[in-house]
Amino acid sequence: MGEMNLNIASKRSLFIELYFNGTKLSSGTAFVASFRDRKGLITNRHNVTGRHQETEQPISTHGGVPNRLVVWHNVDKNGLTWRPIEVPLYDGDEKRWFEHPQLGPRADIVVLPLTEMPGIKLFPYDLDMAPEMLLRPADAVSVIGFPFGQGSAGLLAIWATGFIASEPDFTYNDLPVMLIDCRTRQGQSGAPVVMQRNDVYRSLSGHLMTPFTRGGKTQFVGIYSGRIRKESDLGMVWWASAVRETLEQVPSLA
Repeated sequence: MGEMNLNIASKRSLFIELYFNGTKLSSGTAFVASFRDRKGLITNRHNVTGRHQETEQPISTHGGVPNRLVVWHNVDKNGLTWRPIEVPLYDGDEKRWFEHPQLGPRADIVVLPLTEMPGIKLFPYDLDMAPEMLLRPADAVSVIGFPFGQGSAGLLAIWATGFIASEPDFTYNDLPVMLIDCRTRQGQSGAPVVMQRNDVYRSLSGHLMTPFTRGGKTQFVGIYSGRIRKESDLGMVWWASAVRETLEQVPSLA
């Protein structure tokens, strides 16, 4: 099993665990992203609050909400070894995460600032990169996360692939969200969603292009935040632009 056969997106997704004190409440997915001189840990708001977005009621059946977040970070460039790092959710009574500047708690996106972590290797999505691939209904996209807390080869993320189900340039429920038709499950909340093309892809101008690298072409599409209903396979993906706007709230590293 060599690094040359490992898609970098498989190690960019990070397994997270949410705790109330010593009690584990749930698990999910996060990832690191950068934009200009900012860098942060991205996940869903409902992961860190432990509450349903619509009702603010606790997700856990026993009513607990998290006060501890543990992130399993990569510790080497190969991305095949991980170490649990505790990330504070609160500074006293004040939450440490940043929400979308206009939508606030309506957006199921948060960014946590990164602290110094000696020995940790980060593989951020670069949100400075302009999109190159055209997104259309029925195009295949992948949710890269940890369904039911499961990974491969330890904590390499699982790719669940489905199709864009709504017009990707138009809002859903007046929110910067597109729908995908994908069989996703608990634990994938907070996962990055990408378009992966290993042979050819269609550029924004409509031309067919061939990837220049052996790993194909990967484009960050957004962040997955769950299904519209339990009985449906339609899931919500918050646009990459909304993730970037949220990341811009984090203080500059410069």
